[in-house]
Amino acid sequence: MRISEEYNISGSVSDDFILLGFPCRWEIQILLFSIFFVTYLLTLLGNTAIVCAVHWDHRLHTPMYILLANFSFLEICYVNSDVPNMLANFLSKTKTISFARCLLQLYFFFSLGTTECLFLSIMAYDRFLAICRPLYYPTIMTTKFCSSLVIFCWVYGFLWFLIPVILITQLPFCGPNVIDDFLCDLGPLLALASACVPIPGTVLICGTMSSLLIFATFFYIIGSYTLVLRAVMQVPSIAGRKKAFSTCSSHLAVVFLFYGSVMMTYVSPGSGQAEGMQKFTTLFYSVLTPFFNPMIYSLRNKEMKDALKKVLGGS
Repeated sequence: MRISEEYNISGSVSDDFILLGFPCRWEIQILLFSIFFVTYLLTLLGNTAIVCAVHWDHRLHTPMYILLANFSFLEICYVNSDVPNMLANFLSKTKTISFARCLLQLYFFFSLGTTECLFLSIMAYDRFLAICRPLYYPTIMTTKFCSSLVIFCWVYGFLWFLIPVILITQLPFCGPNVIDDFLCDLGPLLALASACVPIPGTVLICGTMSSLLIFATFFYIIGSYTLVLRAVMQVPSIAGRKKAFSTCSSHLAVVFLFYGSVMMTYVSPGSGQAEGMQKFTTLFYSVLTPFFNPMIYSLRNKEMKDALKKVLGGS
C-alpha cells in the first residue's frame, strides 16, 4: 500500500504508532467521520435508553432485563474504547497514538470483548433456565445470583486477556510503526513485532486464549439455544411458543452478528489476513453490532418497546 510506505519509519518504536485507519481523500475522510459520528451517537442513545428503561420500569426488574441492561452498558463502554479515537483519527494529519495509549486501548478493547462473550453466555444460560427449567428458575436465578453472574462477567473479562497484553508489552517493535487499522488490534501488533524477531510462543498463546474463549462460549451458547428451541417446539400454546421464540431469536441474532466477525479476526491472530479485511471485520463487531443491538432486542419485545416509549417519549 503506497500510503503505508509513505508512513514507514525504521528504528525503534518507543514513542508512537501510526494508525492508518481508512486511507482516502480528505473529502471522503470527512464523510466517513460524519457517518461514524452519527452511528456513534445513535449507539450511545439506543443503549442508554435500554439501561434507563430497565432502571425506571419496575416490571423489567427481572434477571433477563437486568442482564440486558448490563449488556447495553457494556456496549456503551465497548464503543468508547475505540470509536472516539477513530473519529479523532479521521481529522488528524499525523494519525499517531502513543505506545502506552496503544497498549491501553488493546487491553480495554479485548477485556470488554471478553466480557461481551461471557455476558452472551450468561444470557443464554438465563433463557435455558427460564424455558427448559421454568419450575426451578425462580429459586436458581435469584437477584443475588444474577448479581453474582454480572460481577463474574466483569471481573473475569478483565482478567482473561491480562497475560497476552503483558506478553505484548515485552515484544520488540524495532521496525515499521504503521498499523493498517483504525485501532491497536492484536493481529497488526503481532505482525509488527514478528517483523523484528520470530515470536511463535506469543502468537501461540494469544491465538490459543482467543480461540478457547471464542469457541467455548460460542458452542455453549449454541448448545443452550438448541435445547431451548427444542423445548419451545413442545410448548402447546401457539402464543407462548411465539413469545419464547421471539426472545430467543433476538439473542441468537446478536450472537451470530458478534461471533461471525470475531471468529474471522481472532481465531488465528497475526496469520496475515487479506489486506484491509481485518479492519472491516473489526469495524463490524466493534461499531456496527453495538449499533444494531438495541434495535434487535427491542424490535420484537413488547415489554421493552413499552418501556422505551416511556423513556423516549416521556409518556
